[in-house]
Amino acid sequence: MLKKFPQKKMELPFGKYSTSTQRTPRIFLLLVLAVVVLGIIPLYHPFNWYPADLATQHPSEISPNYHAAEEQKIKIKEPETCDIFTGEWVWNPDAPYYTNMTCYAIHEHQNCIKYGRPDTDYLKWRWKPNGCELPIFDPFLFLDLVRNKSLALVGDSVGRNQMQSLICLLARVEYPVDISDNPDEAFKKYKYTTYNFTLATYWSPFLVSTKEADADGPSHTGVYNLHLDKADEKWTTEIERYDYVILNAGHWFARISVYFENNQRVGCRYCGIPDVSELPITYAYQKAFRTALKAINNLENFKGVAILRTFAPSHFEGGEWNKGGNCARTRPYRSNETALEGQSLEQYRIQVEEFKAAEEEGKVKGKKFRLMDTTQAMLLRPDGHPSKYGHWPNANVVLYNDCVHWCLPGPIDSWADILFHMFKMESTKSLEEKLE
Repeated sequence: MLKKFPQKKMELPFGKYSTSTQRTPRIFLLLVLAVVVLGIIPLYHPFNWYPADLATQHPSEISPNYHAAEEQKIKIKEPETCDIFTGEWVWNPDAPYYTNMTCYAIHEHQNCIKYGRPDTDYLKWRWKPNGCELPIFDPFLFLDLVRNKSLALVGDSVGRNQMQSLICLLARVEYPVDISDNPDEAFKKYKYTTYNFTLATYWSPFLVSTKEADADGPSHTGVYNLHLDKADEKWTTEIERYDYVILNAGHWFARISVYFENNQRVGCRYCGIPDVSELPITYAYQKAFRTALKAINNLENFKGVAILRTFAPSHFEGGEWNKGGNCARTRPYRSNETALEGQSLEQYRIQVEEFKAAEEEGKVKGKKFRLMDTTQAMLLRPDGHPSKYGHWPNANVVLYNDCVHWCLPGPIDSWADILFHMFKMESTKSLEEKLE
């Protein structure tokens, strides 16, 4: 269980005031003005006013309850017509908003600062959509927005990477309590008690029913039997209780796998089994997402919002992951310096295609599907991976350069900016529907 860290209180620098009757009216007036100002400031607090190690004992006293109708008043409503998924990375001198010293939730293999990454410029960028501004994530307003709600992230370790980023960004307001009801570390559940907000992660790297047939296999990464027409019940039996569910999957499909449909073996990837057809990754990938999204549409009691988070490309250069490939760049690409291609392009295309089909079906069944398209943004960040800085140089671990996951803090923190925008838009739509 994650422990709750001791939380600091801010001391206000009030001086000593005279008690003479001549100065009492002025002092009273100053106190009234102070109360008014302190009551107004929280509505406008920019994220970087608060130091990274500030943990508030009573965050609700700093940030008022968030209501979608107030967005215009507090100047944070973004244009609904803006494509927030197409843009560039721009310099942000205020970042990062936490460090490995102020957040306990960073996975060791993504703790790049701890393990000696020498450059720091990769921390100093934010995602800027073309044609509009995407406000920096505000943890106070975010927690008010998700008060009495719940969010589940379903998928692989990049999804876990996202959850840990969110925990680190929210730690400036409140640390969550571990309320996990599953002893498996791959299934975690946290509670932000002040806000009654639940955050959970469900491990399902293929999204469909899976069994490990061989823990080693020819490539020493295991061999998996995938039932492409059966969604993984580890998450499908759980998500009806959540208000938001984010699905992601990608990199695990490159592993050696045997594919089943109707309990019959239909093919495989690099399995080497005689008389079994070799099928491309895209075959299994498309089937898996179709099955997963259809499973959501068939959940009668799921009333939440299903979000498909698109594929975040890896950036191996000079070889594959197990053949010396590395990601040693120290700055982002500009959008005209690279392009999505090959396997990554195919996986992205499949996700968008299956999302659109599920969205159309969902409209008939009263389901809500949203696309969180992070692919273009993350394609431009070859500098954001741990590479060799996820362990000590002499560590007794399998040594390879990690160009799949993301350093924390790092580029993945911008996913919170995107998610916050999407939640605000969702809240606004919900309010408008209630007023109709």
